[in-house]
Amino acid sequence: MKMELNRRNFLTGSTAALGAAALPAWAKEEEKLNASADTVILCWMAGGMASTETFDPKRYTPFEKGLKSDQVLSTFPAIDTAVDHIKVCQGFEQVAKVMDRGTLIRTQVGADLGHILHSRHQYHWHTGYEPPLTVAAPHLGAWIAHARGRNHPALPAFIDIGQTPNGESEEIKAFQTGGCLGTEYGPFTIDDPANAIKAVRPPAGMSPVRFKARYQNYRRLLKASPDFQQGDSAKRAQLLKSMDEAFTLLSSPAAKAFDLALEPEKNAAPYGNGKFGRGCLLARRLTEVGARFIEVTSDYGPFKRWDTHENGHTRLAALKKDIDQPLAQLILDLEERGLLNRTLIVLATEFSRDMLVEGKPDKEVRGQVKQPDIINELKFYGMHRHFTAAGSVLMFGGGASRGFLFGKTADERPCKTIENPATITDIHATIFRAMGIPTDYHITTEKRPFYATKDGKGRPLKGVLA
Repeated sequence: MKMELNRRNFLTGSTAALGAAALPAWAKEEEKLNASADTVILCWMAGGMASTETFDPKRYTPFEKGLKSDQVLSTFPAIDTAVDHIKVCQGFEQVAKVMDRGTLIRTQVGADLGHILHSRHQYHWHTGYEPPLTVAAPHLGAWIAHARGRNHPALPAFIDIGQTPNGESEEIKAFQTGGCLGTEYGPFTIDDPANAIKAVRPPAGMSPVRFKARYQNYRRLLKASPDFQQGDSAKRAQLLKSMDEAFTLLSSPAAKAFDLALEPEKNAAPYGNGKFGRGCLLARRLTEVGARFIEVTSDYGPFKRWDTHENGHTRLAALKKDIDQPLAQLILDLEERGLLNRTLIVLATEFSRDMLVEGKPDKEVRGQVKQPDIINELKFYGMHRHFTAAGSVLMFGGGASRGFLFGKTADERPCKTIENPATITDIHATIFRAMGIPTDYHITTEKRPFYATKDGKGRPLKGVLA
């Protein structure tokens, strides 16, 4: 089941202390790599964002009845950005204006995981490990929480905004946990940013004085419990620590950052009223008070949002409106507040899409969508099939090179990676390097090392970090 660390789970979840008890891989503070970022904001486009419709434009073919499917590579024309040698697809006019603040990676290459399922590829992207595993792999944010700790004493180190339990029947959100690090490093979950403040307030109708008294009484009763006394001492200590941290958050001025109602309307308006936009606004507020790792997801549901098996072009036009202005505003707001240089913003998705090719061109997998050879209906115009041979990732701030383009893809179908492939392992290594975390950072579990990047062999992408 998906683990959620909100107010109720913090105060009543007796499993909060489970997991591997381990010291950081480095023994001395000075052994850390120099960090270029203190905070990571991962903007997750769940469902598979088609790169040739977003950040890797190819030859544009407008819709008309009788169009041959094999002629269509992009259903949006390319537009200029603030960087002369970088173009993106129509619909990202605001992101285009801030492209000089970051790096565009066009060659994310997915692993061969057999029959493609979103759950498998989302697990791989978030943990860096290909399922199935005998060890519960921690989320990227959990590793950062473990290695860097809290950036503010009252704020959870890993905050997840917008994730809900919708998904494939096979999906159990196993990637959205602390894994073998323990739930202490798992996410503090905010399912809807509009209701974020409810997660850091005492129950309705309960005064702060009464809430404090109930917390103290519960803590005292728990410590006196025979079952608690018989448990593992380290786990007992971790449980009490989790409870104390939860109470600290609920009684801290930092909790105000979760209240979007406190944001002046003129500042909030550019983010819009959509769930993703409000998530970006919440991420900005949390970054201002000292969050460590924040994920803002566009949410995933089969055949919803970026899972565009039908009406690909029409749906992407709407999706771009949802994310273009909020993402650009997040970058500009952090820059204005002097925080962008120490905040790494990453926009990513599990894989790309193509109209005709499923998976990789040199490794056939079972097709997911029937595509007619001749397009006579608008619903068949767009990228529908899962494509893992090339995908786009954006990185802004936090040490990312400015106005930099990494990798090259073919201009004709299959639009696969032809220069500088970016594996998930090396994308993670780049993020860890920005955060000053060695790629061979590890814990010992089941009497063997388990690494932050697969086998500890991740290598930062050359040139992506300045």
